[in-house]
Amino acid sequence: MEVGSGTPTGAADLADRLAPFHHLPDAHPTMKRLLLAVTMALSMASFAQSDDDAPIPYGDEGDEADDAVPGEPRNTLYRKVTRGRRRLTRGRMLLYRVAVVVAWYLVRFFWSTCRVQRTIGLERARAAVRESRSLIPVYWHQHMLFGARALLDLRSAGLKVGFLVSPSVDGTGPAMLVQKVGAHVIRGSSTHTGARALRDYYETIVKQEISPAITPDGPRGPLHEFKPGAVMLAQLTGKPILPVSIAASHTWRFGTWDRFELPLPFSRIVIAYGEPVKMPRGIDAESL
Repeated sequence: MEVGSGTPTGAADLADRLAPFHHLPDAHPTMKRLLLAVTMALSMASFAQSDDDAPIPYGDEGDEADDAVPGEPRNTLYRKVTRGRRRLTRGRMLLYRVAVVVAWYLVRFFWSTCRVQRTIGLERARAAVRESRSLIPVYWHQHMLFGARALLDLRSAGLKVGFLVSPSVDGTGPAMLVQKVGAHVIRGSSTHTGARALRDYYETIVKQEISPAITPDGPRGPLHEFKPGAVMLAQLTGKPILPVSIAASHTWRFGTWDRFELPLPFSRIVIAYGEPVKMPRGIDAESL
């Protein structure tokens, strides 16, 4: 079953994602409300990468943001500089705290009600983690919900999972959710590159041994187009790329660019860890 929606661009994306649910007369009211709630929760991550508050890399001019949160993780890829002027007020912080609790319970609901029927390549992935200490896990943007779950399942092998979150105020909520699930927060933007960003990534992966989860077709597509970021990081750090794939027996598939897949409760899930791949320096993304 598919649900149509718009192109994700900040707040407009949420309106586009919610609109189709108002035209589902055949849906049970409880299920309809549940899907509305989880869509709002999952949209938090999209807001975190909004261009309106995109970070400015080192060296560019910008106003010092008052967005920093006391005690926030230090493994940031960018200075706390944004084009937005929103501040982290007490009211906004309270809103984020409430939203994170709701989002966490919804994530746990889907993780607990959907049964992982089969896991392929788990021992191979654990061996790669033990050997490399850190690596570069990749999965498609549409598989974020259970892709994150697949990586968290590797923590017993020593994997320190990291998720990239915008350094803007809008990234505060997603950062809190990442910490809630027991992962590491990497404050930065996937739309900014450069020598400084690559150096900071190198320190994060090699020195801090944090493995950043990467959606190679994100943050805005095209769908299933493997962009060169993960390949560049693998070449720079010498760490292997670990592909992860998810399949579900029953899903809601949104009409967004990523065709986001939300497994329905009580669906059967298959998680597949691919063969870890070390990238020679002369290869590019198109050669994968």
